[in-house]
This record gives sequence, C-alpha cells and structure tokens, in this order.
Amino acid sequence: MNIKFKSIKMFAAAIGIAMVVQSTPVHAESVHVTKDGDTFFKLSQQYGVDLNKLINANSNTNENNIYAGINLTIPTAKNTVSAATVNSTASILNVSDNQKVVEAWGKTFNYSKTLNVKASAYSAAASENGKWGAVDYFGNPLKLGTIAVDPKIIPMGTKVLVTGHSHDGLPKDAFVATATDAGSAIKGNRIDIFIPGSQQSVRVFGYQEIELYFIN
Repeated sequence: MNIKFKSIKMFAAAIGIAMVVQSTPVHAESVHVTKDGDTFFKLSQQYGVDLNKLINANSNTNENNIYAGINLTIPTAKNTVSAATVNSTASILNVSDNQKVVEAWGKTFNYSKTLNVKASAYSAAASENGKWGAVDYFGNPLKLGTIAVDPKIIPMGTKVLVTGHSHDGLPKDAFVATATDAGSAIKGNRIDIFIPGSQQSVRVFGYQEIELYFIN
C-alpha cells in the first residue's frame, strides 16, 4: 500500500514538473507603449528583434497606422534554452571591406569610409540641452538615432551605422544614426549619442570606443 501511494505521488510530481516545463514560455515577451514616430522597423532595431516576428506578434495592428498609446507585444528570446539562443548572441554585423558593404539586421548598406571615435551619451534632461531644450541643432525633437558631432569631422546630415556600443537603451550591435546635433564639448573624433530615458540611465553609457560606417 505504501509503495503504491509513493508511486502515485511520484507520478503526480512528474506530471506537475511536466506541466511547469510546458507552461514556461520559450520566448519571453514584453509590452511597448507606442509614441508618435514609432514604426515596426524602428522598434525591431530598438529591441533587437526580427522585424517579421514583431509584425506577426502584433497582427491586429496595421503597420501603416501606428499611433501613440498602442500596446505592442515585443517578442524576445531571453528565456530560450535551445542552441539557437546561444547562437543569437553572436554579432549580426557582416562587413565586406572589398565591396564596401556592411550588413546589419538583414539590411545591406554601402559605405564610403569608417571612422573610430570616442562616444559619450546624453539624455533629454534640461541640464544637458541648454536654453533650447531637447531639440537638435535644427530644432527637431531629439530621438533615437540622433548624434551630436564635430561638423568639421562629420558634416551635418551625414548618416552613419554606429557599431561597437553597449547600452540597454540602444539597439544591439548596430543602428543607423544621423548627424543632426552639435555641442561645445564635441570636438575632433568625438560623438555624443542621444539615448531616450532618464539622465541616470543614460549616464551608464560612460565613454566608449566605437566604429562608424559612413553609409550612402
């Protein structure tokens, strides 16, 4: 009788473990509340997720009609325990020096040159943006992809692929930025990257040596 009872308990425990394993999501998900200017492409870069997976996870949202206040599901692979997850940590940046082509997030860019620079980061805090507020050199609101440069080194309006950085508020591995801002402390091979978020969270960036690809 005791043996049978133990067997039943062991069987129940095994079922319980199986249920826990099955109920644990392979892909963790988070929610992003949209703001003006958000697109599926921008969010795929921001969160480092596949564009098609992002669109499929939000099939009820028209990709051409994203407005502020929509709750979008952001699929991630942080909890995946398969070999695919391990491989996903590898860099997604592929460079062909001979053809002057760089590929990031499945998109190919032609580039004219590269430049190694020392980068810092800034937020939208009033103390970091002077009397004009959280706008760039041209008066446009600061956004992900805005960088401040020395115009003598990087002309205003130049588009670059930023690589080699590390910060939770930036897309992993690479992202496209445009030189639309300047600052008195940004001289020579220096850039300042705007990162959305609190001033405290942005300060974590510190100073980093990164590489820019001047894309066409």
